[in-house]
Amino acid sequence: MNPAEAYILKQEEPYKTILLQLQSIIEAVLPNAELLYKWRIPFYYNEGIPICFLNKSKDYVDLAFWHFEKLEKHNQHFVDANRKSIRSLRFKSVEDINDEVVVYVLQKQLEINTNPFKLILGKKKKGKH
Repeated sequence: MNPAEAYILKQEEPYKTILLQLQSIIEAVLPNAELLYKWRIPFYYNEGIPICFLNKSKDYVDLAFWHFEKLEKHNQHFVDANRKSIRSLRFKSVEDINDEVVVYVLQKQLEINTNPFKLILGKKKKGKH
């Protein structure tokens, strides 16, 4: 079992069920989903591009994304939590998961198909000049 899967399976309920439900949606939408363990949390990549990550924190699960500024709808569902380059969908129960919103955001991330880490690092390098 890879460390990302172990992370999901070791969570207490209801967080484990939330994570498993999100995992099934993500893997159904991403054509070449690759679940990796980075920075001690599960990240989903598709063809080498990071798409999203999952994080159990306090009393919720975050499904976090980059490129939120390119989303044309469902913005009211996102939490910024004072983060500059990431927004997340936050779930306290499996009933909170809105499949339509999750699928839309995943599909948009595939359309954008840009590595957010290269964009973020590029901005930092330009700022140093």
